[in-house]
Amino acid sequence: MIRDTLKAAQVAAMKSGDKPRLAAVRLILAKVKDRDIELRTASTQPDDDAMVIEVLQKMVKQRRESIQLFEQGGRPEKAEEEKAELAVIEEFLPQQLSEADTKAAIEAIKAETGAAGLKDMGKVMAELKARHGSVLDMGKASGWVKEALA
Repeated sequence: MIRDTLKAAQVAAMKSGDKPRLAAVRLILAKVKDRDIELRTASTQPDDDAMVIEVLQKMVKQRRESIQLFEQGGRPEKAEEEKAELAVIEEFLPQQLSEADTKAAIEAIKAETGAAGLKDMGKVMAELKARHGSVLDMGKASGWVKEALA
């Protein structure tokens, strides 16, 4: 389980004295704990690894946006801090599908669902997320789906 890997990474970072890595791992664990609290009242509980992956993907997206904004704002030191956090977060995500594999999956789903135009984009995106959501950057995949259906 990813949660166990995170806890082990926290202990290892504490023992090695790697303060930036320890801070990033603690941040991840805090976000996961926040999500656990949110889900206490939910009627259905998602798979633990799926929930942790969802939290990690959201954190990756936030870091990428922050890096872009810091670089545009002339704050390279803050952008470097975000890049360091991003590297730690990405360590715990499963290996992402390559662009070629993603496009092949999109074409397969497009053929299966009979999607012809942009009006079918929602159907294709829903199926893509259901099948490969944990190993895809849905932001990039959205552009590729739009390209495939255009």
